[in-house]
Order: sequence, then structure tokens, then C-alpha cells
Amino acid sequence: QVQLVESGGGLVQAGGSLRVSCAVSGGTFGSYVMGWFRQAPGKEREFVAAISWGLGGTNYRDSVKARFTISRDNARNTVYLQMNSLKPEDTAIYYCAAKYGTVSNPYDYRYWGQGTQVTVSS
Repeated sequence: QVQLVESGGGLVQAGGSLRVSCAVSGGTFGSYVMGWFRQAPGKEREFVAAISWGLGGTNYRDSVKARFTISRDNARNTVYLQMNSLKPEDTAIYYCAAKYGTVSNPYDYRYWGQGTQVTVSS
């Protein structure tokens, strides 16, 4: 059974930084495309970033480009999302997800974590 566990969320002031992590167990981490999604109160869940299983190709939503960086450590079965220059509109529950497929496709994620809250105060 594949399990994804996020950690590292919290409260940060606007302009600050935060790194969230996602540890994966029970599967073949090195074969997955890993993604980060977020859901703000009253809004639909949205794609944030993804990283491929092999050469580390990435994909980001436009609003986080140049501020967020996704990375993975295949030896630790962990994916990270480094978030810099945070804005109040980045406030959301952040979820990591895993799938087989392509990094350019933001859909069809098969496995999901429970999420970690990120709150950015103004």
C-alpha cells in the first residue's frame, strides 16, 4: 500500500519562506511523477508543481514560477516544495501526489497524501 505523508507546513509572514516535504512508502518512488497541489478555503484544488521520475523535469503553475522549487531525493523517497516570497494568496492545504505518467499532465494522480496547512499572514 502506497502512503504519502506531508510535513513542514506552518504559519509564515508574507515574503517569507517555507519548505514542505512528502515522504513516500510502500511503492516504487523512483518510478513516480510527484506533484504538489493545494486547496484554499472555498476553492477547488489546483496544481502547483510536478517533477518527473528520471531526469528531474519539472512543471509549475504560472503563479508560483520563480518563487517555488520542487525537488526530489530518490534515496530518501521524499519530494520537497521550497516556497519563497510567499504571499497571502498562497495560503492553502498543500497535498503531495504520485502517479505514473508525464510531468506535463497535471491530472491522473493516483496516490494522495493527507495534506499540510500553509498559512501566510499579511
